[in-house]
Amino acid sequence: MDAPLSRTAPFPTVAVVGLGTMGTGIAEVLARAGREVIGIDISEAATAQAVASLEASTARAVRREHLTERERADLLARFRTFTDLQAVADADLVIEVAPESYEIKQQIFRALDGIVRPDAILATGTNALSVTRLAADSARPERVLGLHFFNPAPAMKLVEIVSSVLTAPAAVAAVTDLALELGKEPVAVGDRPGFVADGLLFGYLNQAAAMYEAKYASREDIDAAMRLGCGLPMGPLALLDLIGIDTARTVLDAMYAESRDRLHAPAPILKQLSEAGLTGRKTGRGFYTYEEPGSSVVVRDALTPLTDAIAAPFRTVASVGVAGSGTMASGIAEVFAKAGYAVVLAARSEEKAQTAKARIGKSLKRSVDKGRMTAEAAEATLALITPAGSYDAFADVDLALEAVAEDLEIKQQLFAVFDKVCKPGAILATTTSSLPVVACARATSRPQDVIGMHFFNPAPAMKLVEVVRTVLTAEDVHATVRDLTLKVRKHPVDCGDRAGFIVNALLFPYLNNAVKMVQEHYASLDDIDAAMKLGGGYPMGPFELLDVVGLDVSLAIEKVLHREFRDPGLAPAPLLEHLVAAGCLGRKTGRGFREYARR
Repeated sequence: MDAPLSRTAPFPTVAVVGLGTMGTGIAEVLARAGREVIGIDISEAATAQAVASLEASTARAVRREHLTERERADLLARFRTFTDLQAVADADLVIEVAPESYEIKQQIFRALDGIVRPDAILATGTNALSVTRLAADSARPERVLGLHFFNPAPAMKLVEIVSSVLTAPAAVAAVTDLALELGKEPVAVGDRPGFVADGLLFGYLNQAAAMYEAKYASREDIDAAMRLGCGLPMGPLALLDLIGIDTARTVLDAMYAESRDRLHAPAPILKQLSEAGLTGRKTGRGFYTYEEPGSSVVVRDALTPLTDAIAAPFRTVASVGVAGSGTMASGIAEVFAKAGYAVVLAARSEEKAQTAKARIGKSLKRSVDKGRMTAEAAEATLALITPAGSYDAFADVDLALEAVAEDLEIKQQLFAVFDKVCKPGAILATTTSSLPVVACARATSRPQDVIGMHFFNPAPAMKLVEVVRTVLTAEDVHATVRDLTLKVRKHPVDCGDRAGFIVNALLFPYLNNAVKMVQEHYASLDDIDAAMKLGGGYPMGPFELLDVVGLDVSLAIEKVLHREFRDPGLAPAPLLEHLVAAGCLGRKTGRGFREYARR
């Protein structure tokens, strides 16, 4: 009979099987926490590299005074490497971090059965394969679980602890205690491909790869859009190169085999790059080209955009008209005025326009109070803004930009007004985030002058502007708007006129999939939010973000994406629809996925 599992099992000796980047990182975390670590790899080069890596990272820690020389020496002495699996015989816990292959992992687990003590716990570091299937191959399936660290293991706080239907609760409890002792944030999840963090992350990465493959936007623009528009630490294509394109393809294959959701079907470009050996940073080339294999330094290649490319002639823009009186309109007016442009801020009444200008005055005062600008500069900026109660005031502006309600009929009516009052040659722009720009253009007699300029909220702070060309937009209009975006100190990304553009087309399916996870009772709101912040480096978890954006706004965008792309996987989650129907719209109503104190 197997020895009982103790909830307080300290796991004084831990073996790590597989000393690639992840295995070495896990070994470092364990050694730093005082564990005796047995490192196993069939490659002597890998074991040598793991030792060198630990020596280098601990030397940095000494230089930064995070470790003493004595502590470093003790730590290095606790890490021993072998090429023979028999060395794990005395381990209390074995963590397998071999390549993502059932055949390789099952071979390791079968071998471990004849080596480890009966009371040892066996963990797999897989992020894609079935823990249940691996456990079923073991002589002691109740002692097998998933222990999914995130890369780089020493820095990333999240650890997903994965139970199969066979896993003993005591094993989960013991490993959870270890994770906490390691300074990690454990999240308990059930066994399905991708678990929580990768289950949400890889669908998003796959959609980004498909977007690039379709030549909808450049790799640089896709990555910049998600970094600047969503505050992510890396763009999706750069992240795929870091993870490994072959690894991503394996994870997605496993996810698709279970879900049959087309959003998880690996984009063909992932297969093409993998089979060509272009798997990302580790080979020196993936979506980007790197200085050398293993380097993070991107170098110019044939796809790198030229900074000195000859552009179309520019139109002159000295004055700007902004239509609307809400937060977005006043924010955009502030952006242009700060850059020295004369701004006409027009609304449906003089009173609304004056209120919008007053809001800008308060925003500028906050900047003065925080030392970001002088009182004189704030006064000069505000003086450049002229409020107007009629769009007739746009007669002489060089650019008329609307920031009114996200309603196509309202926008089309406004563009018909622009067509009548704006001078010939004026650029007409919409800030829509999801509606077809060409539908606004067709409401005018000059569709060649119409373009999308999608600012992000709050406009003064957010650096991104999606520049959206229709099939009718003139080249000089596009060139002028790109140049103008740079002049107001924003980052332009080019995209075509289709639902969601770049950011929303990638962001909202990810948010929708998070809702589906909760709807299916796979994980809690708190665990999913924690997983994406700690495991993905997201500034906000999906449910925090949904409640901020507004569930009604999110549902509307989901419906637009579903209608445009006709993909069943983009259908809004029923739970999202039910909450909106119940009036639970997020922070603005005091209740969404969570409840908020009323102001």
